[in-house]
Amino acid sequence: EREVKGRATYFAVIEKPGQAVADLLAAAIPAIIRDFSWPKSMRWGEASISSESLKWVRPLTGIVALLVTWGGQSSMAAQVFLNGGILPCVIQLAPLAFILVMSFGMQRISKPMLNVLFWAFATTMGLSLSTIFLVYTGESIALTFFATAGAFAGLSLFGYTTKKDLSAFGTFLVMGVIGLIIASVLNLFLQSGVLSFVISAVGVLVFAGLTAYDTQRLKEQYAYIRGTELMGKAIIMGALNLYLDFINMFLFLLRFLGSEE
Repeated sequence: EREVKGRATYFAVIEKPGQAVADLLAAAIPAIIRDFSWPKSMRWGEASISSESLKWVRPLTGIVALLVTWGGQSSMAAQVFLNGGILPCVIQLAPLAFILVMSFGMQRISKPMLNVLFWAFATTMGLSLSTIFLVYTGESIALTFFATAGAFAGLSLFGYTTKKDLSAFGTFLVMGVIGLIIASVLNLFLQSGVLSFVISAVGVLVFAGLTAYDTQRLKEQYAYIRGTELMGKAIIMGALNLYLDFINMFLFLLRFLGSEE
């Protein structure tokens, strides 16, 4: 009660507990991004019908990559990556950091925060991929992208519809990825053109197989956890797996189809 202009006036005081900024952003950012209208949405089966699905992560990565390379040798990407220093290393390693945090912290991280991490990963991946526009021509990148997209769609369709159990190939494909990593590290020192060709060829085959394998695995996983509280996180991690399959297949195929500037 307070006196206003000589009269006793009553005021209602409503107290609302505040929230941490991180919690507010974790809830707001995914909702804003998810509701953004995008004509070419990313789909991967029945799970994408959910309002929680992430439908345009690949376009986001492409947008970021194009923006930072706009202007060629005078672009932001050229200034950052060609001048050396620690920043290029941070940008290149940032996507891997997000993958590790999401993979090992999935059980402890809330679904909204996992969503934010996924979009942060897609953005940093766009930054790290921006260097391909400084090395290859735009026409060859576009050709490789559409070739990869067609192959990815066909392999995903095969993995989703086939009656054949692909789980037996899982261990073989994972070992193939490990072998690719080891061979790539060795070739940093050897600088062998023949080994680079073999790595690229095997890389295309391995991630082509992983695309079909992961699609079938995610389909079976979704049927098992559908309607449970784990579904939201599973959709995000499933999108991450398929995204990595696409990007890696694209990069290995680019070594064959890409024309250097």
